[in-house]
Amino acid sequence: MNGPFFKAFRTVFAKEIVDALRDRRTLLRLLIPSILMGPLMLTLMSGFAASLQERAEQREVLVAGIEHAPTLRNYIERQTYTIKNAPADYEKQLRDSKLGDPVLVVPADFETLLAGGEPATVEIVSDSANQRAEAGVGALGRLLQGFSTERATLTLAMRGIGTQQLRPIDVQERDLASMQARSTRLTQMLPMFIMMAVLYGALTAALDSTAGERERGSLEPLLVNPAPHSAIVAGKWAAVLMAGLLVAVLSNLSFLPGQWLMRSDALAAMFQFGWGEALRFLLLQIPLGAGLSAVLMALAIRTKTFKEAQASTTLVITAIALTPMVAIVNPGGEASWHLWVPGLGQNQLMMQVLKGEPLTSVMPTVIVGAALTFGGLALVARSMRAAVAR
Repeated sequence: MNGPFFKAFRTVFAKEIVDALRDRRTLLRLLIPSILMGPLMLTLMSGFAASLQERAEQREVLVAGIEHAPTLRNYIERQTYTIKNAPADYEKQLRDSKLGDPVLVVPADFETLLAGGEPATVEIVSDSANQRAEAGVGALGRLLQGFSTERATLTLAMRGIGTQQLRPIDVQERDLASMQARSTRLTQMLPMFIMMAVLYGALTAALDSTAGERERGSLEPLLVNPAPHSAIVAGKWAAVLMAGLLVAVLSNLSFLPGQWLMRSDALAAMFQFGWGEALRFLLLQIPLGAGLSAVLMALAIRTKTFKEAQASTTLVITAIALTPMVAIVNPGGEASWHLWVPGLGQNQLMMQVLKGEPLTSVMPTVIVGAALTFGGLALVARSMRAAVAR
């Protein structure tokens, strides 16, 4: 590359940066959400975790028909739980998500069946669409299992039978996940939101530097200059990439002070996101930002108006938004080909950062990002040459 190329590149790059800074309204619409992303998301997630933690500490059980089961009441109270009568319309309240706890329903013949040595059936009523109520089903089930074990133990002891037969094996659970890995059950949406922030940061600049300039009538005069078209394309692309990376930097750094606002002590202890994690997040987003900047420019340069360019880039926005959903709906189902899918690969690698795990091969994401960059820029240059020829 010679001197004229670099001179034209610097001139176009500086022009695009100045134009972006002049549009302060658009700039603020990009920067303010990026700064607020970390505090808002961590506050919401920690609030949800804190509400679950507070409910667990309250140790309350909603029961319908507890007057039919004095032995069960005795056991539950001995476990330091408080029994509350369920509302009469508990089913409707569960369906409407107005009730945040599952309901234990005890039949009227509960004690009669127990006294006769027959199993008594109780119901744990919840609604799988009601996440708060569904979260308490497991604890309530374990409480009832404890009552069942105690009853069986007492019955065998009264008959002189060893209670060891109730537990022929002793099962102990050992969780291999680190504290950081456990926090990703709540924070697994963070990579997707960060990628979308980078996408929208590059989107506005890409559309304005191509379709926007064509609509304003300033693109054709730029192209008739003797400067190499490759330098013009590279200068515009560099400015678009810088806009996307600026949003990426602000989004990543926003999670550092955002941790100060976390309400859940448990989540705060598990979620470890420092300068090292922020830097790795940024480096992982560079190939995606570079490729998306070029692809968005290639789509927008073929349109005549800003609105038409927005419509043409909808498919890219939708694809990037949906690819991380593959990992969310199929946790633990990572495959090697995921790293070759734009967006999905970055999501998988950023999840490894959140879990505190060493990064697997990052080369597939780099190769794909480079291919999208060169392919997109080649299409932009060809479109510009075609526009000059007309």
